[in-house]
Amino acid sequence: MTVAVWIAAAFCGVTTLVHLSSVIVAIVRCRPKPARLAAPAGAPGITIVRPVAGLDNFVEQTLRSSFVLDYPSYELLICVASAKDPVVPVVRRLIAEHRHVDARLLVGDERVSQNPKLNNCVKGWTAARHGWIALADCNVLMPRDYLQRLLAAWRADTGLVCAPPVGVRPDGFFAHLECAFLNTYQARWQYFADTLGTGFAQGKTMLWRRADLEAAGGIRALGAEIAEDAASTKVVRAAGLSVHLVDAPFGQPLGRRTAREVWRRQTRWARLRRACFPRFFAPEAISGAFFPFIAAAVIAAATGWPVAGTVAGLAALWYGAEMALALAARWPLSPLYPLHALLRDLLLPALWLDGLFGTGFEWRGHQMSVDDAEPATENGPST
Repeated sequence: MTVAVWIAAAFCGVTTLVHLSSVIVAIVRCRPKPARLAAPAGAPGITIVRPVAGLDNFVEQTLRSSFVLDYPSYELLICVASAKDPVVPVVRRLIAEHRHVDARLLVGDERVSQNPKLNNCVKGWTAARHGWIALADCNVLMPRDYLQRLLAAWRADTGLVCAPPVGVRPDGFFAHLECAFLNTYQARWQYFADTLGTGFAQGKTMLWRRADLEAAGGIRALGAEIAEDAASTKVVRAAGLSVHLVDAPFGQPLGRRTAREVWRRQTRWARLRRACFPRFFAPEAISGAFFPFIAAAVIAAATGWPVAGTVAGLAALWYGAEMALALAARWPLSPLYPLHALLRDLLLPALWLDGLFGTGFEWRGHQMSVDDAEPATENGPST
């Protein structure tokens, strides 16, 4: 065997081993809990801040879930930038239906950064009455023990507890493709990194101890990066603390998705990751199955094995492991999953190149650019 073939064999073997290891970790971390968690004795009061904008798929169901939590002391602050937003009547109706819940709608847009979501959250953070604050996107479907599970993930070295989004209730081919991105790829890698001690914040759900963020300059400090979760990661690490992920992450109902919607969401995230964490973005180019499959084909061709059969065997192992993860975690699993996962992995190199060279993107009607972010180091925001 030539040196090139040995390199291909080593690459294929290492990447497959890492892939299978990440699947095993994710299966352990993401399996549903057998029973609902009870609130701890002396449960602290928690404020939930939910920014809303527009009428997302399932928005009434996801917002309603935050009114029916089994937690003894929490307030719910729903934040909207404009009173004319079409979601406002939905929010007002839910508040009227749940008068026993300490819930308020806050309207206004305090522009402290280039990030419209962060701007929308500032008034909620300021108005919060409790020492613990959970920032949760409007499309997160909260289980009844949502707050208990966030608190259960808090440890002595914790500065922030988060949960990555997991796609649920997909409708159509491209919604299942988005599940292949969100669930068995991105969530899997996030839990693997967290288990290795390198957790990253995810903006879908973030539980803060208010005093920790106030010590770093308050919620406005999260404007140091164009993405508030990237800024959160750096703030926490600069304080000598860690970001931890909650086990068994929370669902985001997807509904219908178009190819354009999936592509634009993934390119937006890729551009943000490259701008905020360039050292960690670089290896993403080889994080899928595309290059291991090529390496397997090179090995097969050099050794006289059937190329198609060798690649198909590796694909069966690779995607079979991902399907086992989806089954264990009770995530959506289409009969076409191998096709969705293969398409995802074929798209990953293109997404990486787009993230490397692209700058602008649109988020809920706002034109933004990673070039608008204030320069910051990977360990903490600039001062």
